[in-house]
Amino acid sequence: MPKDYYEILGVPRDASQEEIKRAYRRLAKKYHPDTYKGDKKEAERRFREIAEAYEVLSDPEKRAQYDRFGHAGPEQGFDFGPMDFRRAREAFEEFFGPSAFDEIFNLFFGEGARPRAQARPTRARRGEDLEYRIRISLEDAAFGARVRATVPRLVACDRCGGSGLEPGTGARTCPTCGGTGRIEYRQFTMLGSFVNVRTCPECGGTGEVLEHPCRRCRGEGRVKEKSELSITIPKGIEDGARLRLSGEGNAGVAGGPPGDLYITVEIQPHPHFKRNGADLSVEVPVHYGQLVLGGKVRVPTLEGEEELTIAPGTSPEEVLRLPGRGLPQGRRRGDLLVRFKVVVPKKLTPRQKELLQEFTRGLPPPEDLS
Repeated sequence: MPKDYYEILGVPRDASQEEIKRAYRRLAKKYHPDTYKGDKKEAERRFREIAEAYEVLSDPEKRAQYDRFGHAGPEQGFDFGPMDFRRAREAFEEFFGPSAFDEIFNLFFGEGARPRAQARPTRARRGEDLEYRIRISLEDAAFGARVRATVPRLVACDRCGGSGLEPGTGARTCPTCGGTGRIEYRQFTMLGSFVNVRTCPECGGTGEVLEHPCRRCRGEGRVKEKSELSITIPKGIEDGARLRLSGEGNAGVAGGPPGDLYITVEIQPHPHFKRNGADLSVEVPVHYGQLVLGGKVRVPTLEGEEELTIAPGTSPEEVLRLPGRGLPQGRRRGDLLVRFKVVVPKKLTPRQKELLQEFTRGLPPPEDLS
């Protein structure tokens, strides 16, 4: 006949959750294999009873089912399902610390009793990624370009071919870690022994030491160099865009793959144009008379100047649009927005002043012109 869960934990049937947790902690500590003085098999049996009892009584829903139906209740039992295993692990590790449940579970049920085979460490590792910033003109951003840049980076040492070894020499197994790249430190406490694993300080985790490091790169396998690169700028690129050049970063270590180079594009301010997405805007200085009477003006574009016709009576706030004179965006180009800036002359001849006065005397009040 199954033993009563309350009896296993030694608590009354109206015990609170806190009382159940304290009882579980006390018994789990008592029957820990490293502290229990009696039969280890007995410790295993008692621990499973304690864990099963705690798993049921610590869950309000399962506890209610157990109180009503006993061991025959629906969904009762401790089968180490996903939720059961998680609750048991959380409760046990809350008291004994991380990884404690894995150690005791493996000890009881045989999983992981033998240390897993560790992959042999290797000195090879991927090179670092690099960041580089270039400045281009608005014309280059519009039509694309090929830009040459000098990028400082680490390249494979030409003396040792990137191995880090002096030609004709080799590496030997690290005597400190025996080639594992790790050092194990065993710590003994009142709750048992714990093993901490750290990277070997002598070989840096590679498992090998170089008997004769390369004289040029000092065993690094890489040397600093300023590399000349050709960078392709696509049409219509945005300010602040990033380009990725695969394999153009620092060289890998001991045969590892190279990193990548990320290019951040900065577009220089233009003396005439301002950008708004694919559209450009430009200010064109004109005299007031040109807006009143109409005429033709020369307007700068990315391809050169073009002639633009101003209709008579054009307002200074009016914006004229030149389609397809902006920046590429997919299969189309944006527009060029032309704004007129009225230039007021500071010096006039007597005749010009006379004509202007005559002109303004004949005009209606400004409020009637709107």
